[in-house]
Amino acid sequence: MRSRRAAVRGAVAALAGLLLLTSCSAGSDGEDAAGTSAAEEPQQPVLATPQAGVVMVADAQPAAAALSASRALYASSPAVVLAPDADPLPGDAVDAAEQLHVPLLLAGGDPAALVAELDRLGAEQVVLADGVGEAEVGERDAVPLGEDLPEVSAPDPADGVVALSSGAPETAAAAVTARAAGVAVVDTAGQTDPRASADAVDALAGTRPTTVLALGTAFDGVAGLDWKTATAASGEQLPGGGQLMFPEHFLVAMYGSTEGPALGVLGEQDLAGSIARVDDFAAPYAQLLPDRTVVPTFEIIVTVASASAGPDGNYSTELDPEALRPYVEAAGAAGIYVILDLQPGRTDFLTQAQQYQSLLELPYVGLALDPEWRLGPNEVHLQQIGSVGIDEVNSVVTWLADLTRENALPQKLLVLHQFRFSMIRDRERLDTSRDELALLIHVDGQGSQPAKQDTWNALHQGAPSPVYWGWKNFIDEDSPMLTPEQTVQQVQPLPELVTYQ
Repeated sequence: MRSRRAAVRGAVAALAGLLLLTSCSAGSDGEDAAGTSAAEEPQQPVLATPQAGVVMVADAQPAAAALSASRALYASSPAVVLAPDADPLPGDAVDAAEQLHVPLLLAGGDPAALVAELDRLGAEQVVLADGVGEAEVGERDAVPLGEDLPEVSAPDPADGVVALSSGAPETAAAAVTARAAGVAVVDTAGQTDPRASADAVDALAGTRPTTVLALGTAFDGVAGLDWKTATAASGEQLPGGGQLMFPEHFLVAMYGSTEGPALGVLGEQDLAGSIARVDDFAAPYAQLLPDRTVVPTFEIIVTVASASAGPDGNYSTELDPEALRPYVEAAGAAGIYVILDLQPGRTDFLTQAQQYQSLLELPYVGLALDPEWRLGPNEVHLQQIGSVGIDEVNSVVTWLADLTRENALPQKLLVLHQFRFSMIRDRERLDTSRDELALLIHVDGQGSQPAKQDTWNALHQGAPSPVYWGWKNFIDEDSPMLTPEQTVQQVQPLPELVTYQ
């Protein structure tokens, strides 16, 4: 039987042999068979997995915002770049952080918070920009910027994350950290809604983010950034650009039916003629309003008030949405916004609106409700002015807003025609809370200009907020009809929609 001492000697000999074998295979200077030292392999930052939805970086101080961005995006990093809190940031520090794919932090804030973040990251090296002393980082290895940078490999990509930056100075370092992490940073040019900018929509197109990093105090308290960013990421834009109707756009519309001239100027010519004619209506406004994007518009009556009950008994003739589709799509292709106008008779607005869902799912199609033609159970057209209760209107608001959000569509215009207070009962309770929609009250009375101005001014009193406004010029019925110059000068406040009938 072997003695205990002999067993120990045997184990030591075996271990020595193993070490010798390992040494031989690694090479005389510690290199592996490929000649690369394991100690020389670049270290890799590890990105955090941000929570789904909106992650706020709303610190007012730049150094604090830089720390917040680092916490949000990095689980660990072998190195960081530390720069002075300056505006603008040192360009060489920005370049170094993005080249190394590591956080850019700022000196001059809370020293304890800075050290705590370096500890959390496990940062062994700190690249110091000019103006930052080694005392800022304690016992860590400090590398002055300008010397050989540490070797750091790029982290695995951050999928589904996008950063919105308000462009404020306090967000600059945080934006650099986001770019270093491989996150697309979209400058919203001070806008808090990414749908407002055509450039932001283009930048976000196709990203479909699950996490939105909101950089800047401007975003603090803004509701719906997650779905608004997802909508912008769809890439769909309104005629004239962007995804918000107003104040960027100014609409000039022709009203009528595709079935003929009896109901307005839209049907007085064929489709090609209508496209050319609405451009003619819009052109003077583009000259008068150089700071606005003037958008030619069709308002198409798709359910027409009828003198007879019809097969469904509702005193309204509904046009087939699929028969309308070629007309609507041709208008959209020509850069024309399209409004579908409902004259529902004895049925309700929501029931009729839902019949045109397939068209309303197009990004350039909105909706108009015309209460003048909304009848009670025993009423018929032309014996009274119709009316609608606000609860019925709000049901359309809810349905159309939900449809818009679910399909990531640009903001939709919802027009409410009104030339008497009685046409929309309890108007003050209009639901204006849905940012998916731009609500517009269209004052569409006809007659003398003093009478029209009186109606315009009266309907502004006690109006819900926020709403936008529309004005109608009747070519044959107004006495006289205003010219474009007179419309812009005399109709105040300036409407967002001018319609010709």
